[in-house]
Order: sequence, then structure tokens, then C-alpha cells
Amino acid sequence: MQYCVCAEIHPVVVRTEVLILQHPQEPDKDLGTARLLHLALPNSSLKIGLSWPNLQKVTGRPVNPKEWGVLYLGSKVKQTFEKSMQDRISYLDGKGDPLSNEVPLRGLVVLDGTWSQAKTLWWRNPWLLKLQRLVLIPAQRSLYGSLRKEPRRECVSTLEAVGAVLSVIERNSEIKTQLNKILEKLLSRF
Repeated sequence: MQYCVCAEIHPVVVRTEVLILQHPQEPDKDLGTARLLHLALPNSSLKIGLSWPNLQKVTGRPVNPKEWGVLYLGSKVKQTFEKSMQDRISYLDGKGDPLSNEVPLRGLVVLDGTWSQAKTLWWRNPWLLKLQRLVLIPAQRSLYGSLRKEPRRECVSTLEAVGAVLSVIERNSEIKTQLNKILEKLLSRF
């Protein structure tokens, strides 16, 4: 493929395990970032499908859902862009209400696809409600610019979102920088 940057990807080591659940209609997209993200994060898994019975089935081992978060938009979170260049995360419970006491995360579930496809994954996997819900309020717009239309200003690619979230929860801004470089390489070929 003329757009492939796979050979140029260097591993980005993080503590947090990342589980990417990808909608089956998304893998063939030239501008998709889930596979690139998976190749960059040695501590990640990429699963393609619509539904799984629970977190343990999809990971293939016993895990504590309370130690995992899911990255998903929140309707109760005011997602405003401020002049600050800091990405922010709001933590919500299964009902979408703010959590006062977040448990440190061992794992992060990410839904990959168009926003409509991500919504399908969300509703077809009710076990996601047992996880902490993370809503990213990014400091800047997506690197996609005009190449890919997003429904809201705060919508960014899967790779950008995971880079921002991991940088915040692991307190290491270099994670976002390294992952964004991969997307920049891909976009430079269009």
C-alpha cells in the first residue's frame, strides 16, 4: 500500500495495557489509525468485531473491570476548548456521572471506527458500563485537518486520543508526541 508507514513505527512503551475494539467495517480505511496504534504499543491488543460477552473473554484472561477504563464521549461533560495547551480527562461512572475517586488504571479500552460505528460498539457491549469511562477534552483539533471530517471539534483519531489519554494518566507527554509523529508521517503521504 502506498500510504503504509508500518516500517517506520518504533515501539512506544507504556504501563497501561490498551485494548482496541475495532468495528468490522473500519479496518480497510486508508486513514485509519488503530493498526498503527497497535503496532506502536507493544502492550496492546486489536480485536475486530461487534460484541464480546465481557472484558475477560476479550482479553482472554481474568481481569478486574474496576481497574480498566473505556474511552468514550460523554454527553454530561462540558467539552470546551480553553487557551490551555493541556489535554484533560473527565472520569465518569456507568451512568455518565462524574467519579469523585478514580482508581488507577491498568487497562484502557478504545472503540475504533466512525462515530456511528463506535456508538454501535458501545451499545452492543453493555459490560463497558462496568469500567471507568474516560472522556477526553483535547487541547487541540485533530491532525487530520480537512482530510477527515469529524462531527465535533473535540473528536480526534483513535491514535491521537490514546496518545493524549496515556500522556495524562501516565504523566508523560512524550507518549502523545511519539504517537502523533506516526500520524503525521501517514498524513504526509496524502
